[in-house]
Amino acid sequence: MIGESVITVRNARVADAAAITAMVNRYADDGLMLPKTLMEVYEHVREFVVAVDEDNQVIGCGALRIMGIDLAEVRSLATVQEAQGRGVGSRIVEALLDEARTLGLHRIFALTYQIKFFERLGFRIVERHGFPEKVWADCKDCRKRNCCDETAMIRFL
Repeated sequence: MIGESVITVRNARVADAAAITAMVNRYADDGLMLPKTLMEVYEHVREFVVAVDEDNQVIGCGALRIMGIDLAEVRSLATVQEAQGRGVGSRIVEALLDEARTLGLHRIFALTYQIKFFERLGFRIVERHGFPEKVWADCKDCRKRNCCDETAMIRFL
């Protein structure tokens, strides 16, 4: 059982790409995040951290995408269903925030449906139009670009 096992959060490896892709696309199929191809995950694997159980099985993932001199996005945050509600997502976000601090970033944002989750981690709701970097990078290709219903949230480090 995941709640009783040892969970480790570490930098993703190329060998984790298939598991990351499967987790992200499970949520994308439900319209909760943007889909990723395996090639996209390979290309951006250095942005990801993963949570692994004691058998080294990937049970969660998240990425930190640098968007500017002091801005980054927490993205592609996903866990396997059995890990939900067990603190895995929080540990992934904390690892990404630690990386952001190391890189000297001061503003970390997320576009999310999980408002309470991010509020517990110190994020607050802001206007989405404050992140033109995101629009230029991702929103132009999103099927919800003209009717986005995600909430923009930010945390200052």
